[in-house]
Amino acid sequence: MIINSSTIRLLRFPFSLFLLPVFLFGLSQPVQSNWTRAGLLFFILHFLVYPSSNGYNSYIDRDESPIGGLEHPPQPTKQLLYLTIIMDLLAIGLSFFLSVWSVVAIFFYILASRAYSSRTIRLKKYPFLGFLVVISCQGGLIFWLSYHATHASLSTSVPFTGVLASTFLLAGAYPLTQVYQHQQDAADGVTTISMRLGIRGTFKWAALLFNLSFLLLGLHFGLQLELDRFFIVLICFLPVLVYFIWWAKAVWRDPSKANFHYLMKMNTISAVGSIAGFGSLLIWKFFD
Repeated sequence: MIINSSTIRLLRFPFSLFLLPVFLFGLSQPVQSNWTRAGLLFFILHFLVYPSSNGYNSYIDRDESPIGGLEHPPQPTKQLLYLTIIMDLLAIGLSFFLSVWSVVAIFFYILASRAYSSRTIRLKKYPFLGFLVVISCQGGLIFWLSYHATHASLSTSVPFTGVLASTFLLAGAYPLTQVYQHQQDAADGVTTISMRLGIRGTFKWAALLFNLSFLLLGLHFGLQLELDRFFIVLICFLPVLVYFIWWAKAVWRDPSKANFHYLMKMNTISAVGSIAGFGSLLIWKFFD
């Protein structure tokens, strides 16, 4: 089967990079890790589950305006739907090589993703329920899965502070991804949490949740007597803070600055900073 270029584009593989930090955070926390399972989980999440979720959402929504990672999205074909089903089945099948709990987690993530986009259930049209589903799955669930599946003994005793911190990090970032598409969402019958908050309210909400997430990160590392690691993460996040403050000020002066162009800059800087921060923790493990 020849896969159309439009299908590949709508899977948005590069966008998976923005979801890499939580995986790295979870992977960095066990004292002893199984690197074979870590590699397999990385492949399952970033080359199957996340792209499939992107593709299914694009197939259902048929966006004509910018979406995450694509400024000019092409129109999907049936091939995209069939490919997402194959990718989901492959992800679930490969999860059996990790653990039974990993299969459950991957299966739940896929179900939640489909329920979020599906025209029948359409969780995304409910601002708070949709918000809670996204941050719980992409944040807390992925941290839990990354910690458990890569732990040398497949421990299910996952640090709750890590789960909470990951959830709150997503809670701060996710509404920002909706801030430029209020009109598009309204035309589709969707009410996002960013629409409820308003443009300025979205930035205030993000600032509050980011602060809470770093308090939780400080608590997480403090309880493990690893505040030196926390300071490394803070330093790596400094460029994100600087850009966020600059962008917020620009939006206060001119609301049109809450657009796709500036969001993608925010996403890129955030991805680089958070990958550097949590990646540093991973490298640190090799020297302990």
